[in-house]
Amino acid sequence: MRTLHRSVVVKRELSRKAKLSIYRSIFVPTLTYGHELWVMTERTRSRVQAAEMSFLRRVAGLSLRDRVRSSAIREELGVEPLLLRVERSQMRWHGHLVRMPPGRLPGEVLRVCPSGRRPPGKTQDTLERLCLSTGLGTPGDPSG
Repeated sequence: MRTLHRSVVVKRELSRKAKLSIYRSIFVPTLTYGHELWVMTERTRSRVQAAEMSFLRRVAGLSLRDRVRSSAIREELGVEPLLLRVERSQMRWHGHLVRMPPGRLPGEVLRVCPSGRRPPGKTQDTLERLCLSTGLGTPGDPSG
């Protein structure tokens, strides 16, 4: 990512439109590879948002010292928050899992009920919180 910063974002010869095109076609897919399966803890959310805003600030020609809000930068550049996109995609993947017919491994993994104790705060807790906050019910429950 540093190479991308040095070779593209800080170049004054490239237009803002070209930099945003690179953001959408290279930076976002690289940063969010495999995001459907991420556990979105606060630390993960913070890191994704920091990387995203670092790139967008450079594209806008700003630094942290300019003290411009992230929302203002996104609005100026016409970019939606990356975390929103990640959450939407995770919910889409969850919908696929819930609708999978019995016998498909990913769906079975979602519906499995392990016996015994497990460490607190794993994926299921986070997924339940996300589903409940969006009004979709509990994960794995087809009536949802």
